[in-house]
Amino acid sequence: MPITLRPALPFDIDALWALRTVAVRVSCATHYAPEQITVWTASPVPPAYAAMLAAGGGIVAMQGEAIAGYAMLDVDKHEVDAVFVDSARAGLGIGKRLLAALEQLARERGIARLHLSASLNAVPFYQAAGFISLREEAYAHPSGISLASMAMEKQLVVA
Repeated sequence: MPITLRPALPFDIDALWALRTVAVRVSCATHYAPEQITVWTASPVPPAYAAMLAAGGGIVAMQGEAIAGYAMLDVDKHEVDAVFVDSARAGLGIGKRLLAALEQLARERGIARLHLSASLNAVPFYQAAGFISLREEAYAHPSGISLASMAMEKQLVVA
């Protein structure tokens, strides 16, 4: 079944957050302690999600009626906030398509450089997409924990 992309809508938030929670539990388990993942995945949807969607910064990948993944762009901060793929659909290129669509969204808004804070397991994914690692950092997660991460950025060609 083909993957289609569409804008994320406010009614998607709960389903997106549920997908993210499972993706973190599965994909981050190789790089983070179980205690960190437990706290990380127990956190509620951040209020910023609704604002990002209102600004048109969310993209959902659909496979039939199922959400296969999603990506979020904080237009104001020029930041890739999230790229998550359903763990059962990993390796199908969905994340690459979502990130490319997010970059196109940024270009359309005149954003020339994107930055992000990548979880350690996601660094190779972003490097493969042309993001440059700037420095290791401790990401202060809203739940109160500190997560090792990599600050990354990518210059975009804006037409």
